[in-house]
Amino acid sequence: MQRTDTAPKPVSMPKLSRETIVNIAVMAILLALPLWASSIGEDYYVNLASLITIFAIAGVGLNFAIGQGGMVSFGHAAFFGIGGYTTGIAAFHSFEETLFVAMPFAISGTNQMLIIWIVAMVICGIAALAIGAISLRTEGVYFIMITLAFAQMIYYFAISWPTYGGEDGLSIYLRNQLPMVDAESALTFFLVCFILLLGAIFVSARLSGSRFGAALGTARMNETRLATSGIDPFPIKLTGFVISAMITGLAGALFAELNGFVGPSMLSWHRSGEIMVFVILGGVGRLYGPVIGAALFVLLETYIGEWTQHWQLLLGLALLGVVLFARGGVMGMIAGRARHD
Repeated sequence: MQRTDTAPKPVSMPKLSRETIVNIAVMAILLALPLWASSIGEDYYVNLASLITIFAIAGVGLNFAIGQGGMVSFGHAAFFGIGGYTTGIAAFHSFEETLFVAMPFAISGTNQMLIIWIVAMVICGIAALAIGAISLRTEGVYFIMITLAFAQMIYYFAISWPTYGGEDGLSIYLRNQLPMVDAESALTFFLVCFILLLGAIFVSARLSGSRFGAALGTARMNETRLATSGIDPFPIKLTGFVISAMITGLAGALFAELNGFVGPSMLSWHRSGEIMVFVILGGVGRLYGPVIGAALFVLLETYIGEWTQHWQLLLGLALLGVVLFARGGVMGMIAGRARHD
């Protein structure tokens, strides 16, 4: 028999989509700029990058509720603020060496970030479970207004809580600690926030691509269709709302650490609006959209705000332009529209 040699076929590398390339570029820039700023001793810009990263985490949380579940919440500042107050109260009692609760069992403060993050997310999850159980029985503008009402209730409760500063807020005199990490370093704290942002995006992506995510997406488009398939839409949407709140609460805990302060402004409806802006600017439903939205917001506030106190006018014009002409947000303008845009 005659032997015939066949040349092996070349292995073709998978082609990256334009949106994937944009996602990688955005995260690379977000990582590279603070590294460069730290190398020249400019911690101000490192902290600015940390702020963008923290706001992006909050946006990822809300984006999961809106983009995946169709739940347009105007009360996510409640969870952002609860995360912040958890950090502030824990640090306060740790610094004062006092108990938060003495009866029926003692609960003291702590200066350990890992414990604070877990507690903040659990409390936010419980709050979201209660708020969502009521709010999700409505839809449309009624859902928006009920979530706003709950957030304002928590806001006014914080103002009337004199033990923790009331209207004046609560200072965090020393940054809390993280095992084997120098949390006082601006660059180290940024890297911690950056890793948590990647974690939040990963969790959001995995959930969106799971059977749970498919059910949540179906509930967004047509609850009746989901119900006829034998799945109750209510617990699916409630679970999605709770997960969204927990991610946003983590962002609030980091925000309090960054500023060394927590106050009622973290709970105000203005903060809810800002988080909504991150999502809309970047692109609703786009996984990395909140990163772009948060960056644009912070840069406009920081640099345009130096020239004029009316920087919100430019922000409003940008938001109007996105809503009217770029339904996929800035991410859609750069990477092209997605099927859900």
